[in-house]
Amino acid sequence: MAMASSSSSSSSRRMVAFVLLPLLCCLWTLPTGTHAARAFFVFGDSLVDNGNNNYLVTGARADAPPYGIDTPDHRATGRFSNGKNVPDIISEHLGAEPVLPYLSPHLDGAKMLVGANFASAGVGILNDTGIQFANIIHIAKQLRYFEQYQKRLSSLIGAAAASRLVKSSLVLITLGGNDFVNNYYLVPYSARSREFSLPDYITYVLSEYRQVLTHLYDLGARRVLVQGVGPMGCVPAELALHSLDGACDRELQRASEMYNPRLLAMLAELNAGYGDHVFVGVNTNRIHNDFIDDPRAYGFATSKMACCGQGRFNGMGLCTVMSSLCADRNAYVFWDAFHPTERANRLIVNQFMNGGVDVITPMNLSTILAIDEQRRLLHKEEEQLRT
Repeated sequence: MAMASSSSSSSSRRMVAFVLLPLLCCLWTLPTGTHAARAFFVFGDSLVDNGNNNYLVTGARADAPPYGIDTPDHRATGRFSNGKNVPDIISEHLGAEPVLPYLSPHLDGAKMLVGANFASAGVGILNDTGIQFANIIHIAKQLRYFEQYQKRLSSLIGAAAASRLVKSSLVLITLGGNDFVNNYYLVPYSARSREFSLPDYITYVLSEYRQVLTHLYDLGARRVLVQGVGPMGCVPAELALHSLDGACDRELQRASEMYNPRLLAMLAELNAGYGDHVFVGVNTNRIHNDFIDDPRAYGFATSKMACCGQGRFNGMGLCTVMSSLCADRNAYVFWDAFHPTERANRLIVNQFMNGGVDVITPMNLSTILAIDEQRRLLHKEEEQLRT
């Protein structure tokens, strides 16, 4: 979204302000550093939730200390981290402020142009994933909220401008992990594990995911980063339950290794059908494995212990003020039983930006941003020639 201003239009901006168009005034006076920033939309689970669940009556919340301990005001924000999460850091690379949770009362006016975060901790691709958390925003409802957002945006800037903003936006979707750890493997002989073998379950999950991504495209998304699942068997929660010596749980690792290649193959099929690189697959398992296998090479002291928790590997129970809390968060890959520290998130996003095709395919985010900026400038030139 280009919102550049010029000195020649300053008097007209002041005149518009006096005729009670505060939204447009806000648009025209955006800082120059954000004039080329594109809108950003986020869908998914606790890895990318930045506070929607704060507004829900649910146990899947991160709105109390010590969450947020390393934010500027040391306040819990609803992010499952000691500080920033992946969407926050992507926003930095976009040159934009972090997007607000969709349920935030502050998401209004010019803030709408930055984008919105619809993610909700506990959700999965399947609607029965996360039912133990009760009141969460399942992915179907996240997409309904996205439709609602677009209607609100249209009322602010007009339907045509709203459509352009959405189609030129960047989208991140992070789903799938909960469909395994909080569904298929939640308890021994779970309903889904009795219904499906693991390969058949993955086929079913991906068939549902295809519908989600197709719906997202139908709603206007044209650049979508799709994260695969991470090394689920290596998170402190699973080590606490299944590991005697710190070795990753083989069954959960088998699920990760089986799921991710099939996800990438599905994204390639979708892209072939759309005739463009709409969906960009992120091999989250590959990124995390570098930290897991050799944490010291990346400046971490441990990839097995959580910074905040209790019990074996600090991976049992919730992260609360009563938990054992590490002094140096930068030395830990994992903040709590499931989620990375801010430092790990920064290294993950660095791979988004600069990684090879073994990490992010068909191209990394730096390349995407460069290509899309060239397209934007070309389109702008063509419009100027027509006028």
